[in-house]
Formats: sequence, structure tokens, C-alpha cells
Amino acid sequence: MVQFFFHGFRSIFHGSRAYWIWVASLLALVLLGLNAYARQLAQGLATTGMGDEVSWGLYIANFAFLVGMAAAAVMVVIPAYIFKDREMHKVVIFSELFAVAAMIMCLLFVIVDLGRPDRFWHLIPFIGHFNWPGSMLTWDIIVLHGYLFLNLYVCAYVLYTTFHGRTPRPSLYVPVVFLAIAWAPTIHMITAFLFQGLGGRPFWNTGLIAPRFLASAFAAGPAFMILVFTILKRMRAISFESTLIDKVRVIVTVSLLINIFLAGSELFAEFYANSADAVHISHLFGLHGESLLAPWIWTSLGLNVVAALVLLSPVRSNPTALIASCIMIVVGIWIEKGLGFIVPGFIPSTLGDFVQYVPTLNEIVICIGIWALGLLMYTIFLKGAIPIVNLQDSH
Repeated sequence: MVQFFFHGFRSIFHGSRAYWIWVASLLALVLLGLNAYARQLAQGLATTGMGDEVSWGLYIANFAFLVGMAAAAVMVVIPAYIFKDREMHKVVIFSELFAVAAMIMCLLFVIVDLGRPDRFWHLIPFIGHFNWPGSMLTWDIIVLHGYLFLNLYVCAYVLYTTFHGRTPRPSLYVPVVFLAIAWAPTIHMITAFLFQGLGGRPFWNTGLIAPRFLASAFAAGPAFMILVFTILKRMRAISFESTLIDKVRVIVTVSLLINIFLAGSELFAEFYANSADAVHISHLFGLHGESLLAPWIWTSLGLNVVAALVLLSPVRSNPTALIASCIMIVVGIWIEKGLGFIVPGFIPSTLGDFVQYVPTLNEIVICIGIWALGLLMYTIFLKGAIPIVNLQDSH
């Protein structure tokens, strides 16, 4: 075990100039985020743009997005373990490591959103007042931590045994992999149920939230992994056949089309019925009065539609076009599940007030700091895992 960790630390501290610039930049952003959170901890949530009317903002928006990104790791795991795809086996560990980093970021966004983080211990089973099974938030905490530990176990066991030149025993990790595959959709479904169950927020009272969450996650997550695989291959850190990217691209395309279809179905139901609850989505699109959210949601729809057209056209095989479409998908779905889903649920408020939510600079810096920490952790995970994976391939 000591040799295993020593090898990991040694790998972390060896890299090119570009690697150290990347790590130093992320560390600087993490420190800025930590300083901003210290300010929020001292002064309270008054340092954010949230208030009585809009009580969930940028923090929960990032949380909702990252839960889906973590769950989407299963879309690479399924071909590797269920369909025995040998090429997918070469990169599946990288997808699971990102799920670990994404889950840690999710929990951090929940913590910074708490007005009294010192009371977080109430959520710990058998220690705090764990309101289970009545609370959907409790269910969410259970599935998030469970998914984190399942992926941690699989990654640690496979890398440890491979490092020592032994073949991982299927009986010790494959059942956990299949449990993680079944567990992955639940972390996003429970998050969706948390929103759907709030009867006082009609914008979220629709049965399409859970399937939309899953479809958007299965589009954005694999799209992000395509970017990661492409970067690692161009840096000659890993090698795989080009057909692997093609397989993941098909997953992204199908999921994106389903997400667009579900979004269109929901828009039709809201606008055609023209009910009183349509005021939320009308404000989101800026159809009745000024809305700071309108430019964001129109940008999101445009990015998703353009990305879908690119992935359906003959240029989808072009590496530059594929990378551009993947970036558009990740950004578009981040807007859709954040500013296009969380904030509109509070505008107008239950008293009919139209309050424009604008995140403060301190709030934005904290979000950037958490993202930087997550990407730094993922970089460290990759730096330690890649030599072990390459050692396995050479054998």
C-alpha cells in the first residue's frame, strides 16, 4: 500500500511545463475560492445574490449539473462491463475517476449553500437527526454518498491490484460495478424528485424532470469525456482506436436528441395550454417584460440545436467539429440545468413578485474555486492512474 501511494505522489510531482502551469492556475483559483468562502462564512449568505425570493441560485445550479455529470459515467461503464467492449475497458477507469471528482464537487456545492454549515452533522446517519425515509433531501444524501464510495472502491481496487501486477479478481469488484450501474440513475432521479415534490413551485411540478435530467446528463457527461479522451490522446498519455470516440459520440447524439425532444414536449404543454403556471416559463424566455435569464436560455437552446445538427451532419467525423459540438453541449446543458431550471422556479415568487437574481462576484468566485478544486483532483487522479493503466496495456 505504501508503494502504491508513493508511486502516485511521485507521478503527481513529475510533469511538463504545461502540466505545472495548469496545476498552478487551478491552485490559484482554489485559494481565491477559499478566500471568498471565508468571507461568506464570516458575513453569511448576504454575500450572495440569493434572498427570501430566490433562495437557490448558482450553487444549486452547479450541484444539479454535476450530479448528472457523475451519473453519466455509467454510459462508459456499461459498454465496458456489460457488452465486454475491450476498447472501452482502456478508458473506463478515467470515467469512474471523474465521477468521484464530480461527486466531491456536488457535496461541496451543497456545503457552501448552507447558511449554517456547522450543522451539516445532522445529515450523518445515526449521529444527526436523519429524517428518513420521509425527507427527499435525506434520500439524496444517501444516494450521493453511496455512489461516491462505490466508484472510489472500484477505482482504488482495480488500480491497486494492477499496480502490483495482479489481475483484479472479478468477484471482488464486478458486483460493485453492476451495483454502481444500477445506482447511477438514482442519484439524478432522486434529485429530480426533490424538485418535483415541491408543490409550491409549479414550474417544477412536471413528470418530465427526471427523464430530462437523465437525457441531458447522458449527453453532457460523455461529451465531456470525449474532450478528456481527445486531450489525453493528443498528449500521448493514452492510446486507443478511433472507433472508441465514435461509439461515445453515438451515445451523446442519441441522448441530446432525446433531451431536445423532451424539452420541446414540455414547452408545447406549457404554452399551448396557456395556464397561469406558464408565467414562470414565459418570464424565462423574456416573453412578458424584461428578463435577465432570457439571453441565457436562448443561448442554451441555440447551442444544443447547433450541436445536434453538427452531430447529425457528415462533418461529425471531423475532430475539430466534434470538439466544438461537445463544448457546445456541455455549456448549453450547464445553462439549461442551472439558470434555465433552478432560478425560474422562484420567479415570480409565491406572492407574485418578479425578483431578478444576479449572483455576486463573491458567489461566482466560490463556484470557480470549487470547479478548480474538482478539476485539480481529477488531474491528480489521472496523473497517478495513467502510468498504471499503460502498464496494464503493455502486459
